[in-house]
Amino acid sequence: MRVRSRAVATGFVVLVLIAAIGMIVVLRQAGDGLRLPLAGRACTVQADGEVTLDSQQMANAATIAAIGVQREMPERAVVVALATAYQESGLRNLTGGDRDSVGLFQQRPSQGWGTPTQIRDPRYAAGKFYAALKKVRGWQDMRVTDAAQKVQRSAFPEAYEKWADESQVLTRALLGHASTAVSCSVGGDPVLRGAAAIAALTEGLSLDWGLVALRSDDDRRAGRGYFSSAVDSYGNPTLLKVGVNDFERSPAGSLTTSAEGVRAGWRYTHWLVSHAKEHGVKRVTYDGREWTAKRGDWKRLPDSDRGDTEVLAEVHADV
Repeated sequence: MRVRSRAVATGFVVLVLIAAIGMIVVLRQAGDGLRLPLAGRACTVQADGEVTLDSQQMANAATIAAIGVQREMPERAVVVALATAYQESGLRNLTGGDRDSVGLFQQRPSQGWGTPTQIRDPRYAAGKFYAALKKVRGWQDMRVTDAAQKVQRSAFPEAYEKWADESQVLTRALLGHASTAVSCSVGGDPVLRGAAAIAALTEGLSLDWGLVALRSDDDRRAGRGYFSSAVDSYGNPTLLKVGVNDFERSPAGSLTTSAEGVRAGWRYTHWLVSHAKEHGVKRVTYDGREWTAKRGDWKRLPDSDRGDTEVLAEVHADV
């Protein structure tokens, strides 16, 4: 009787393990019906489609896109990178995973991707992914999942394709092809305020986009973005300006912001909104539109407030 009970217990454990493995396989291989849970979503992205993310996912997506631009990778590469991070980590910077996998792309130190500390840096991880993708011959002509699989070598090679549509929407928005495309609701006390918030933003703009601090007019080189900080009417260090600095001459002979310059402006604008929660951003304005953390969406400003040469961000003041 004891032997039989032990056999029954053993059989039950085996069945549970089989069921668990089956669930993992289903989740990894599920098609278009699988989507990230909607609970706690704070950001909506609309650009020929709609995607909803929480603030952490939104910030990671914005950084992945920015690193792609800084590395002069084609738009298609950003789509592939975002789809890969969607599948591997749900756009979260994970501390662990399968075996020794780490970070947004679940890269493995044992496979030469870097140290765990390096891979946990989203900028480093995205850069390594783009570098590996660039070495894949003909990746531009592959399906998203095939290009991603050439880099990742996953046991589930078709899994990346189900994130292609969402990644295309994110890419269009984060690369500036749509205006007012990223809206985030930010509640609660800001993580950073004042000078600390401005310092975090300027560091992020430098690392993600390669922008430089404006110290003199010599920094206003054509086609190169820059940033500068300022104080509000009370003397608080709460204002940050991001210059587009990409102009063309109109038929009338005056200088106007080029189409690429406007796209760059929306890239920086959407990046600032995407990183609003972690960096204490209170308000962002560009090209006659204003987003506020309190309202969580965009509104049109009077024509007198229109301007497409600089993005203005305001952070919460120190208390």
